[in-house]
Amino acid sequence: MHITLKNLDQIIKEIGEKIKEYNHENYSPKIIAVSKTFNQDHIMPLVEHGHFHFGENKVQEAIEKWSSIKEKNNKVKLHMIGKLQTNKVKQALKIFDYIHSVDSIKLAQKICDEQLKLNKEVSIFIQVNIGKEDQKSGVDEEELKELVDFCFDKKLKLIGLMCLPPFDQDSNIFFTKLYNLNIKYKFTEISMGMSHDYIDAVRHKATFLRIGSKIFGKRN
Repeated sequence: MHITLKNLDQIIKEIGEKIKEYNHENYSPKIIAVSKTFNQDHIMPLVEHGHFHFGENKVQEAIEKWSSIKEKNNKVKLHMIGKLQTNKVKQALKIFDYIHSVDSIKLAQKICDEQLKLNKEVSIFIQVNIGKEDQKSGVDEEELKELVDFCFDKKLKLIGLMCLPPFDQDSNIFFTKLYNLNIKYKFTEISMGMSHDYIDAVRHKATFLRIGSKIFGKRN
């Protein structure tokens, strides 16, 4: 068995045990295998095993790596988890099925415009700068309602919120905040949790977990 499959199976087992421990009913989070910088030798064992959610953070890399795979397998769903520049939206929409990093009205408008041209709809998350960190992308909590209303007005397929908590603080504090915001806006999906804190995200019922190094190993 390929090492990536062993790692994924171990993560799935661990998540299952935590779901029982937390008494989460009717809850089954999706694991996004964050494959950025890894080649098809690492990816294909997972695809062939039946894992279909993958994450990338660069548009050009995603196009080069995934175009042929997606042509052969329409079950594969690709998630844009990195910052998306407006000048990359047209290319991004051609390859991605989900965008997790919408953080401005300008970007939302560009997605709307390009979707109409391509006749394609993607699912989007609004990224919230939950830790109020200057170096991170994301809309401030105080400006969230304006962006949510704009997305709904433009009939974008807005399904939930996403966050990247401060790395050196307790993720639970920020996952609680985002979970409560998600409930406030009546969203059904929530994107949070990475290799170092996905168990905390499971505690707060994240529906999409973005796990990279725990599946693929350390990046070069």
